[in-house]
Amino acid sequence: MRTGILIDELGVGFDGMTTQAREAAKLGYGTLWLAQRGGWDALTALPALGAAAPGAELGTCVVPTYPRHPITMAAQALTVQAATGAPVHLGVGLSHRYIVEREFGYSYDRPLRHLREYLEALNPLLRGEKADVHGETLTAAGGLTTPGASRPAVLVGSVSPGSTRLAGELADGVITTWAGPRAIGEFVVPTLGPGRRVVSGRLICVTSEVDERRAWVEENYGAAAQVPAYRSILDRDGYARASDSAIVGDEETVRDKVKSLEDAGATELLVMPFGSVAEQARTRELLAA
Repeated sequence: MRTGILIDELGVGFDGMTTQAREAAKLGYGTLWLAQRGGWDALTALPALGAAAPGAELGTCVVPTYPRHPITMAAQALTVQAATGAPVHLGVGLSHRYIVEREFGYSYDRPLRHLREYLEALNPLLRGEKADVHGETLTAAGGLTTPGASRPAVLVGSVSPGSTRLAGELADGVITTWAGPRAIGEFVVPTLGPGRRVVSGRLICVTSEVDERRAWVEENYGAAAQVPAYRSILDRDGYARASDSAIVGDEETVRDKVKSLEDAGATELLVMPFGSVAEQARTRELLAA
């Protein structure tokens, strides 16, 4: 199972992000991921990580589709790939109704239709072909001239049955956040079909303070359990709370939990370290190999 790591961008300046990137690359992490969480623009920031860690692969987890037209998304992703020379893993996703409608003012009606039409436009653009989609939720008619750029991989931030099926049809795979081994093995892998990537993003902390760290996850991410799409994936693993999905414990416990994800069919681990500075360092060092 390949291993990548989330670079913490929340409230962090570029010096801090590039320092994290250099350290992660030295430890041996193959892919550096950036989230789109209301701060820095993930795609725009990737070249800075690539410059700090030459040879590392670069990914987004994930960029919302609604505010970025597929022609714009494709142009930006191809530009990042050509500028860095690194493989780019373009994670895109629907986000959530309350964000799309309240913050951006777009309609969230028929999200799966939107995702289908978005991917139908995005894929040919990334291959250097013209898009010709005149759909119910978007129009994308045109092409791009990006000589020398290679196609980025397309991954869907996916937890619902519909978006997972679409990813199996129109993308290279999925990025999951709350899915444990049962959800991956019994739902994600068979729904995607053969030959698709399953990037398992997990909050992980190597610690002896298990209860305290789970309490932190609940305080900061507990509301995720009330989001319908996340609730459905948590239920598949029998997780009552969002914090139940975090991997927390000593080195042996963390190794075993990570191995269960691989056994279930995850092709890549996306490490999301949390905890104290020392605990995060232990987590990064343990999972780098």
